Amino acid sequence: MKFIEFTVHTTTEGSELVADIFWNYTNYGVTVCDYNDIVALQSDKRTFWDYMDDDVARPSGDVLVKCFLPVDIADENIRSIIGDIEALKERSAFPLGTLETARREVDGDDWIDIWKKHFRPLHIGGRVVVCPEWIEYAPKEGEAVVRLDSNMAFGTGEHETTAMCLELLQQYLRPGDAVVDVGCGSGILGIAALLLGAGFAYMTDIDYVAVQSATHNAALNGVDGRAKIALSDLLEDADVRGQVMTANITADILCRLAGSIPKNLCPGGALILSGIIAPKLAQVIAAYEGVGLHLVKQLQRGEWYALAFRAPAGE
Repeated sequence: MKFIEFTVHTTTEGSELVADIFWNYTNYGVTVCDYNDIVALQSDKRTFWDYMDDDVARPSGDVLVKCFLPVDIADENIRSIIGDIEALKERSAFPLGTLETARREVDGDDWIDIWKKHFRPLHIGGRVVVCPEWIEYAPKEGEAVVRLDSNMAFGTGEHETTAMCLELLQQYLRPGDAVVDVGCGSGILGIAALLLGAGFAYMTDIDYVAVQSATHNAALNGVDGRAKIALSDLLEDADVRGQVMTANITADILCRLAGSIPKNLCPGGALILSGIIAPKLAQVIAAYEGVGLHLVKQLQRGEWYALAFRAPAGE
């Protein structure tokens, strides 16, 4: 199958914003090529690659964000993407770089194979290893290996926000806990929780493709019998409760959910949030402390923050 590879040149700060736009128009893959990610991985002793191609580590100030579009709808979608990027320029507080674009036709098998060449097992927080399903990996004692399919949309552990959530999950999860993940994406957090000893995971997302991805990955990891994955925003179901809750979304949505999430958190439970940038940090903290939760931990990776809250113990 032929695809159009569409590329936008931007900055580290703008890369996630551009990638979010791309995901509105494709289910076939989005990649971010940023030298700063390699620097962060090399300097962070808790998160590291087993292998790395030398070409990836060559310095570059230009961040490339690529998406892959079926040829028959590429022209229409590219026009829409460019319109969304123009609107982003009007409202963004971040430097976005040149936003120069390029396109080329590629064979689907070619870009999937190239992508696979560079992905390797990723170790996060001491116990979690995120591993592509096509790579053989023998886990060390105590490791929880999360295997993900080649459809790597919606969360692989590479991004700072996902990695921080996985670190906090390892700190606050207790054996047998029920876990609720709001905006589950690939299912990486809920699946990791189950492999770390959670008794049950309830995962929700409002994106159909994300739910399909999470369902497939749960089966791939053999935890589908202890998971429920729903096309939902969770707020409709007050009976779903967890000792641990996770939500790796965006700060604005986290603030909107602050009045509703606590009803799904057990007394004394831990709430792990990420997807928060510095200008929104105080707003998110205030929103959740305002509904009675207590901030117990704060992590930062690059421009991103993650927070852990505790619910009151109750009577």
